Amino acid sequence: MRPEATLVTNDAVLPLRTRFRQEMSCQIVHDSLHTRRGWTSSYVLEVNGTAAGFGSIAIAGPWNNKPTIFEFYVLPEYRGRAFDLFEAFVDASAARFMEIQSNDTVLAVMLHTYARDIWSEKIVFADQLTTALPANGAVLQQLTADEEIQLSIAERAGQVEWQLQVDGQPAGTGAILFHYNQPYCDLAMEIAEPFRRRGFGSYLVQELKRAGYQLGSLPCARCSPDNVASRKTLQRAGLVPFAHILNGTIAG
Repeated sequence: MRPEATLVTNDAVLPLRTRFRQEMSCQIVHDSLHTRRGWTSSYVLEVNGTAAGFGSIAIAGPWNNKPTIFEFYVLPEYRGRAFDLFEAFVDASAARFMEIQSNDTVLAVMLHTYARDIWSEKIVFADQLTTALPANGAVLQQLTADEEIQLSIAERAGQVEWQLQVDGQPAGTGAILFHYNQPYCDLAMEIAEPFRRRGFGSYLVQELKRAGYQLGSLPCARCSPDNVASRKTLQRAGLVPFAHILNGTIAG
């Protein structure tokens, strides 16, 4: 019997999503889309009436009028039917675009099998090395109240902001974002032009990492593949690349 894909509530596939998160064992960049009302649609995938996996598409925000597959998970015992299940999912969802995390091995296979015009939007980094970069006179000031920080962590939303000062002048800004599966967080930073190429960017990332760990989170980060300066800054601060966010158009 041909596998079936049936539209269900996001809550209905939560046990399967929990299995998916456990198997990924890393930051899942688009995990929080499910918490935004009306932003996603999920399908349970069945073989002979038994749940074999799930698939989700993004339908709002940047994906408005552009339904895009971003999650597809098949239980290990049904992966021999992975292609059939994916085709049933595509037919039911009418999705014609994909936006995936390359270390999601099953979905990466589907992308390279069914999609065309594949390109990398971001490189995803995870922390691996402890660094001891000097401050060189820089001072980091927390701008977000502690109560707001704890609320952001609990709700998996919001961010913590810092300002980097050099000789009393604002030299850059940094943030830790919590819109991700626990216990992961994402780092963001910007250094003002007069203070660039002096090591402050990597120092700021290093200190954001330290703050993230103190808040019970595991730091990650992203940047464009073409942004060589950002790539080097993240790597000097001990972050290493582990995945791409890949986009493609489903053929046919």
